[in-house]
Amino acid sequence: MAPSPLTKLVIASGNAGKVREFSALLADLGLEMQPQPEGLEVEETGATFAENARLKAIAVAQATGEWALADDSGLSVDALGGAPGVHSARYADSDSSRIARLLQELERAQATAGTPNRQAHFAAALALADPSGRIQLEVEGRCPGLILETPRGTGGFGYDPVFLVPDVGLTFAEMDGALKGQIGHRGRAFAQLAPALLQLLGR
Repeated sequence: MAPSPLTKLVIASGNAGKVREFSALLADLGLEMQPQPEGLEVEETGATFAENARLKAIAVAQATGEWALADDSGLSVDALGGAPGVHSARYADSDSSRIARLLQELERAQATAGTPNRQAHFAAALALADPSGRIQLEVEGRCPGLILETPRGTGGFGYDPVFLVPDVGLTFAEMDGALKGQIGHRGRAFAQLAPALLQLLGR
């Protein structure tokens, strides 16, 4: 049986910042968008961003009977062996604590290595599940950058204030939504997702 038409999309996240960003990136598609039901918790047991995105999309689609779009995204720092990676959101209890721990661990790693390496990248994996919980689309976007020693900017969320994109000389937290949407990891992932979504919408 063919899945029901895609008119409504449940964003598989309880993070208000993420839901706002998703809604802005998909505004042109004319879909009704809503956050996942309150109290729905999906255990992120995947070893990669893509695995976690799949798990969340499937669980939310099955719980709501609607199309569900999930992402798993995070920061991978070269000198920390790719950490925090899939543990980005669970690295500490708050954004400021996560940033403090990241900078502390990076300083420790640099002291041990003896050479500065502040290379990092943000990655975002997106997965779209139909109402039966079957994955219909998957994409991944990446944005390379550097970790600053001190935070800059007041926008964004998470690690945005310490993630510098050298091409534009700004941290994610210093960018407006349009620029972050264009060059950020989610923006790059959505740029791949949008044409495929349009096909599903029959446009």
